[in-house]
Amino acid sequence: MGLRTFIESWPVYRQLTGDDPLGRGSASYSRTTKTLVPRTVTAEKVVKSICPYCAVGCGQNVYVQDGQVTQVEGDPDSPVSRGRLCPKGAATKQLVTGSGRQTRVLYRRPHGTDWEELDLDTAMDVIADRVLESRRAGWQDEVDGARTNRTLGFAHLGGATLDNEENYLIKKLFTAMGAVQIENQARI
Repeated sequence: MGLRTFIESWPVYRQLTGDDPLGRGSASYSRTTKTLVPRTVTAEKVVKSICPYCAVGCGQNVYVQDGQVTQVEGDPDSPVSRGRLCPKGAATKQLVTGSGRQTRVLYRRPHGTDWEELDLDTAMDVIADRVLESRRAGWQDEVDGARTNRTLGFAHLGGATLDNEENYLIKKLFTAMGAVQIENQARI
């Protein structure tokens, strides 16, 4: 690159000699900037979704290319958020693409110090066995002569990332199992 080409590529030179004296348009673009293409343009499809972080339910457009999420943006068609997302909602892409995301079941045995990897079926069986054991050990048919049919062997604390429908189903499940301590983080 010659000296003249270098000087002409300098933004201040382009600003002073071109049609953008305030430097708010073409003068501020570099060669690299001019060739950039938004990730949303190359997406194969756009999937409508809802932000999982809180109970507001902001609409999201999830852009997918080759089966991978490439971008998450607010959905302008959403009557709830009208295309806006809070910082957590704008970072939703990291939920599925973040390098720190766990994609396997890790288990640490009682009194153990190391984590071991379990397959999903084994982990689900361990959870089911423990729920049934806790239910059986803590079951109360009556308390002070009053029929209760409940267990104090386990409780549930839901997260704020669940929507109303998911919380309703969880409440029904835990009530059917006899639990009485059912709470949600969003209410605390």
